[in-house]
Amino acid sequence: MIEKPHHLPRRLGLLSATAADPFLGEDLLRGTQGHGGVDLAKVVERLPEDDARWEAEPLRELVEDAMHAFRDRRTEADAWLAPRLHATLRVTRREAADRRLWTHLALAVAPDYVAWRHLSVPASGGGEPRINRARFKGALDRQCFSRLWWAAEMFRDGKDYSPVVAACGNQDLIHSALRRDLIDHRPTAQALIRVLGRGVAGTGREIEGLMTAINAAGATLVYDALAPDEPRDPEALRQWVAAAESAPPVPRHFLPDGPDDGPVPEESVVALTDYFAELFETAPVRGRAPQG
Repeated sequence: MIEKPHHLPRRLGLLSATAADPFLGEDLLRGTQGHGGVDLAKVVERLPEDDARWEAEPLRELVEDAMHAFRDRRTEADAWLAPRLHATLRVTRREAADRRLWTHLALAVAPDYVAWRHLSVPASGGGEPRINRARFKGALDRQCFSRLWWAAEMFRDGKDYSPVVAACGNQDLIHSALRRDLIDHRPTAQALIRVLGRGVAGTGREIEGLMTAINAAGATLVYDALAPDEPRDPEALRQWVAAAESAPPVPRHFLPDGPDDGPVPEESVVALTDYFAELFETAPVRGRAPQG
């Protein structure tokens, strides 16, 4: 397993996929040896020096704590890290949509974490363990850190991160949900957590079947009409982002608070939870006998 980089950047930056390619060598992808951080720093676009949000040390400390706490159960690190990553890296959705930010975090600040979390045997079952390139510089729903930040953003209930823990505790859910725009409807996201909490859908096939049914039903049923949402308070988010400079380190043993931009209406979550549970009864699930 690769070690902590010898040259750690003091601040986050923007690293394009093209600039990252030369550093994604076979030794790194096999998890045997890191890269030269000094050379990598030469191709990074700097972020504003006067913005405290781009300090790399708090993020580095987070991933080290995750690797220590979950050293024998690495998949469980997602549920712990996602809310704390979101609360530490206080960025807007527009900023979080820039893949270059996440590529720099993965390749320059925490490549050892990416290797620790995502080094695996190929799905085909043959060959040596390796890391998929997408974990360093891939789509937002696949990249090691962006997938966790976006899961926290989509599944938080206002400032409450507890639904994020439940969501990230199920790899099939976050893998399926983050690929669909429908999850941007907050009552839908919260209802999914509740449906799983009822034990309605548990296996990967069942979750995919449920998500497919929800997505198909959404083409003819406007979920906003069935389960209206309250607009988020943009000022609360702006204040939360602006407070990054004075914010203390996120707690390790209890959940931090997210931006207090308003909870999801409870009646909307209840309505969609019941609807999704009924929808699942007739959803086509591979390997399950037809219902009714």
